[in-house]
Amino acid sequence: MNELLKINYEAEQPTVSARDLHEALEINTRFNDWFSRMAEYGFENGVDFNLLKNEKVRLEGNREVKRDIMDYQISVDMAKQICMIQRSEKGKQYRQYFIDLGKAWNTPEQIFARALKMADQKIEKLKETNAGLLEDVERMRPKEIFADAVKASTSSILIGDLAKLLRQNGVDTGQKRLFEQLRNEGYLMKTGSSRNMPKQKYVENGFFQIKETVISNPDGSVRMTKTTKVTGKGQQYFLNKYLGTEEALSLIHISEPTRP
Repeated sequence: MNELLKINYEAEQPTVSARDLHEALEINTRFNDWFSRMAEYGFENGVDFNLLKNEKVRLEGNREVKRDIMDYQISVDMAKQICMIQRSEKGKQYRQYFIDLGKAWNTPEQIFARALKMADQKIEKLKETNAGLLEDVERMRPKEIFADAVKASTSSILIGDLAKLLRQNGVDTGQKRLFEQLRNEGYLMKTGSSRNMPKQKYVENGFFQIKETVISNPDGSVRMTKTTKVTGKGQQYFLNKYLGTEEALSLIHISEPTRP
């Protein structure tokens, strides 16, 4: 079938430009006045037609001026009825064109073709969604692998080593800064001979260990040193806490120190 008028097939139902139809029917009345009168024949905005703004560039003197041109996308059914209202040879010709278009639109072949197109569109949307999910998975995988490895670890590490692990995972910290933060947040003692030692409740929770080392002095005397170490459970807890991950929320809820 020859295309007398450009048809838009992007919507669920085919539509045409009201301005194109106005021109094809050779209407002498101004477009805005003509369309306002046509819309009074029981057509519904948002159902039979939708406002469409087209930007048109016109040369005025030596400069280009952009203007918005008002148009409407109208359904083929509406276009068919408008053609009948015109009571002209052009109206009769285009009404028959739209009748033939409607028949072609509803043939089994066209229905099947539209079904395939809709399926393709859904597949593309799923691809876009899955692509975003895959990006999230790839972005989170290194942290998840690290957290799992720490969780399974049975070895304890020094506060300075924990600072390095946090820094490798995007936390801006260092050994001195982390000691100070842990003291201020109530995990470590602040003063006296027990400064930088973990509070007993966090040792009992399994976050810290205290390594005691006996050292023999040259004069025969002995002294004992104590070193704070972070367990595998503590490593996972502090990594998640300072990264802000959801995985730590339950642990933080149970184990967050009580501020004085």
